[in-house]
Amino acid sequence: MNFALILFLATVLTGLIALADKVHFARLRGADAREPWWIEYPKSFFPVILVVFLLRSFLVEPFKIPSGSMLPTLLVGDFILVNKFTYGIRLPVINLKVADVNQPRRGEVMVFRYPENPALDYIKRVVGVPGDRVVYRNKRLWINDQEIKLAQDGEYNYVESGLNFVSTQRMIETLEEHRHAILVQPEVPSVHISGVRLFPFRENCAYNDTGFGCTVPPGHFFMMGDNRDSSSDSRYWGFVPEANIVGKAFMIWWNFDDFKRIGQFIN
Repeated sequence: MNFALILFLATVLTGLIALADKVHFARLRGADAREPWWIEYPKSFFPVILVVFLLRSFLVEPFKIPSGSMLPTLLVGDFILVNKFTYGIRLPVINLKVADVNQPRRGEVMVFRYPENPALDYIKRVVGVPGDRVVYRNKRLWINDQEIKLAQDGEYNYVESGLNFVSTQRMIETLEEHRHAILVQPEVPSVHISGVRLFPFRENCAYNDTGFGCTVPPGHFFMMGDNRDSSSDSRYWGFVPEANIVGKAFMIWWNFDDFKRIGQFIN
């Protein structure tokens, strides 16, 4: 469901009815005549819908985390806020950038439209920016021939899909100014080669049994989940075009299962 389109159409429809009443229908009614319901309700809702549309389109947009691909940073059920103007001002619905602000930086958590199905929104961490050489082998990450600092931080266990118990190693990764936790399973391959698709610029990548190396093309970004071995990300479906960017995730605003997470900023 394209909620942005529905909200846009609702704004236009209620606005047109309010305008039509002001310039035409109100003149046909007597001074004390009551507005018909099909005019009264749209006129009442129009200001509210307009404010929500503008806030959601240009300032912040709420999202709910549907999977564990960003564990332990984001939990299933976290409701987060996404800054819509950090990476540029975009026209709603068509997502066309009309003004530059900032470019995504390595280590930031970003929401974007899934390249294989733009109707879906995904959330991952920016690992590579245009021109970067990203290498991930034996659970270690290199950016432009520089190994990213990684430190052990104990174990992290969780239940996946309410059924499977998963035991992982928690590691602290430092990607530029972002110091965040990731999860790895040493016994799992760094990439399942059989799951790699034929994505655009696939020739920029080389895979083998230990991992992969990719050069990020201009205007694209390489994304990975913090739950490295339980994440469908750029390793498998390729680079994220700049046109697919939605915004930067910056805060958890609600979680029904853990109130302590409310108000936490996302690093």
